Amino acid sequence: MEGTTIHDNCTTLLGDVTFQFASLPTIDTSLYDLSSEEAAFFKAEIGIDDDEGLKRHILEVQAKAYKVAPYPCIHGFVFLRLNISSYPVYEHILKLGRERPDAVLLDLGCCFGVDGRKAAADGFPAKNIIASDIINEFLELGHELFRTTPTSYPGCLLPGDVFDPEFLSIAARQNDVSSAPAIDLSKLKSLNPLHGRISAISATRLFHLFTEGKQLHLARALAGLLSAQPGSVICGSQIGSLEKGMVSANISGSVHQLYAHSPKTWSSLWDGEVFEKGSVKVETELLEVMIHEVQFFMMRWSVVRL
Repeated sequence: MEGTTIHDNCTTLLGDVTFQFASLPTIDTSLYDLSSEEAAFFKAEIGIDDDEGLKRHILEVQAKAYKVAPYPCIHGFVFLRLNISSYPVYEHILKLGRERPDAVLLDLGCCFGVDGRKAAADGFPAKNIIASDIINEFLELGHELFRTTPTSYPGCLLPGDVFDPEFLSIAARQNDVSSAPAIDLSKLKSLNPLHGRISAISATRLFHLFTEGKQLHLARALAGLLSAQPGSVICGSQIGSLEKGMVSANISGSVHQLYAHSPKTWSSLWDGEVFEKGSVKVETELLEVMIHEVQFFMMRWSVVRL
């Protein structure tokens, strides 16, 4: 996840959202739960065949991450979800990886980079996948989770703050559809050299961490990274609402406020405000979901250049 964290015994700040607890929740192993697809994926990628051995390994990594930053997504095992493969544009993203020369996939606010690993397992060239998070320790724990090294898994791990212009500045949207020379991702220190060069961007559970104004800022920044070639895509999911505005959520015992867009306002933000009207196709879907017996509206979305 992207965002600055400041935490003491009962307060955690994730992005612009403050989580307050009477006392910091301890790790609850009863929340550990993998779908059959997730279990098969982690067993194959980590190389642990039995369920109990896999659980022990994941709990060890979770405990280390929770000491770094006691985020609800770590406490509730949300970092184990396979999000990108559930998006309707996923097969399109994999096709870009197969057919577009030097196509780059950016997994932004990625925690351990699980979605990038999933895309790599399904055929997107790992050397062209960037996993980026503000907390470098999470990225490094991704290697521990998957029992890999930079040699065995060549994906780029790029720590940074998306609201720091030295890491990601807002650039003019690109209109040149010609292919740009490939960049050695292993030498990247920021995302700025990739303006107009990224074919696919995934931003899962990211935008809702910020205010309305900062969500617009981030959307414009990501638009500047996106290749002008038709089919280039930004996708993600986040807390949504039937009407835009502040909503209350209860996660891991903390009631907090965050800003949520509706499908209508999210679509108009991208098509007409961030991009020129009619230059992108925006699709949104508002889903009612249960996360540890708490009901949410989650908005799944994609923005594809035409």
